[in-house]
Amino acid sequence: MSIDLRGRDFVKEIDFTADELIALLDVAATIKASGRQRQRHLERRCIALIFEKTSTRTRCAFEVGAHHQGADVTYLDPTGSQFGHKESAADSARLLSRMFDGIQFRGRSQETVETLAEHSRVPVFNGLTDDWHPTQMLADFLTMREHATSADLRQVSFAYLGDARNNMGNSLLVTGAILGTDVRIVAPRALWPGEEVQALARAAAEKSGAQLLITEDLEAGVNGAEFVHTDVWVSMGEPTEVWDERVTALRDYRVTDRVMAMTGRQDAKFMHCLPAYHDRSTPTGRHAADAYGLADGIEVSTSVFAGPRSIVWDQGENRLHTIEGLMVATLGDLETGAILRS
Repeated sequence: MSIDLRGRDFVKEIDFTADELIALLDVAATIKASGRQRQRHLERRCIALIFEKTSTRTRCAFEVGAHHQGADVTYLDPTGSQFGHKESAADSARLLSRMFDGIQFRGRSQETVETLAEHSRVPVFNGLTDDWHPTQMLADFLTMREHATSADLRQVSFAYLGDARNNMGNSLLVTGAILGTDVRIVAPRALWPGEEVQALARAAAEKSGAQLLITEDLEAGVNGAEFVHTDVWVSMGEPTEVWDERVTALRDYRVTDRVMAMTGRQDAKFMHCLPAYHDRSTPTGRHAADAYGLADGIEVSTSVFAGPRSIVWDQGENRLHTIEGLMVATLGDLETGAILRS
C-alpha cells in the first residue's frame, strides 16, 4: 500500500494512523536491508538539528542517515545559536525553514516542537521532549517486529517497567495502542502516565483492538510478555535530590533475571532506549552502588543487560535505520510504495 507522507511533521505518535506508522517501519526495514546498495533519496537536501538536550543516538542517527541519503546537516546547540534565548521558536522556524528542508528538535518542552511545526514551511521532527519520544518508538517497534514470534505487531505483547510518567512511558503506551499490541505499564501508581495520556491510549485502543494494562502488580504485568522494556529512573534535567525517592519507589521494579523469568517465556527479550545504568562503569552507577547497594545495576541488572535476552544493541542500531527512513519518507520525492519498490 502506498502512503504519501511527504511534507509531514513527526512531533507525536498520535498524529499518525497505524497504517502510516507501519509504512514508516516498512521504509526503514527496506533501507536497512539494502545495506550499502541503498539509493540516495535526499540529494541536495539540508536539515537543521536543534539540540537543547545532549544526545548520542538521536544526533548520530540523523547525521549518519542524512549522509547515507546525500543530505547535509547543520548542528545547533544552545551555545551555538540564538534559539530559545535571543530568538523564539516561532521566529526560528520562520527563518530556518527558508534555508533548510527539514528541522529536528530535541529538548524539554513539547510546546516548543509544536510551535516549530506550526510556523515552519518544512517538516519538523521531534527527537525527544519531556512528553513524547516518537523517533525512539520507530526503532522500538521495528526491533520488536524483527524479534517477535509474529511479524504482525497486533500479536506482540510487551511490558514497560519503571518511571512511566516520562516520554518513554507515554510513547510506548500510546504507540502500542495505535498499533493494536498488548501493552502493559508496570509501575507504582504515582509514576503512571497522566490521565490525559491514558485517555489518548484508550481511544486509540478502541479503534485498533489493543489490550492495555496499567498496574502496580509486577507479576501480573510481565506474565506472558514477549518483550520487557525499561528506562533510567532519573531523567535528564531532574535534580539529583530525587534519587532517594525514585530508588525507594522503583527498587522492586528493577529488571532482573527473576523478573525475566516471571514472563514465563524462554523467548522473552529485554529492551532499553539507552543509556543504561547497568553497572559501576559510570559515575551514576558508582553512586547508586555505594549509596543504595545496587552494584549490579540500577534499573536493570548487568546479567540481563549483557545477557542473551538483551537486544538493546539491535534497538540502538535501529535508531539509524528508522530515522533515515523517516527523513526519506517525509523529505524525499517518492511516496512510501515507490520507496519500497525502488
